[in-house]
Amino acid sequence: MRKVPMRLGPLALLLTVISICLTTLATLTLTTARGDLALAERFADTVQIRYELEDKGQTYLKETQESGREETAHTVIEHEGYTLTIDLAKNGNDYAVKLWRMEKIWQEDQTIKDLWQTDN
Repeated sequence: MRKVPMRLGPLALLLTVISICLTTLATLTLTTARGDLALAERFADTVQIRYELEDKGQTYLKETQESGREETAHTVIEHEGYTLTIDLAKNGNDYAVKLWRMEKIWQEDQTIKDLWQTDN
């Protein structure tokens, strides 16, 4: 009987390359999933803050309508880094909303103060 030599070199090399590729793809998948989770949590926090601010604005509108004041109402409500600016105008027995704007309070980042300034 004649023995046929088995050549495991190319097969071992192919399996090694496949293992490295799968490990790389798994690492990228895990990193992407963690990034997506962090972004989703930040977005959820922002939406919750905005809904709370919207609720405060609706409460203010209800209280203003119940009080029956005759003048035009303007107010700014702040909540956790956001502001809601409301302008109301008396319209018969009700109020018309002229402005309902929600904005994030911007603060200048002081960590890199003189990045673009030069000493001429």
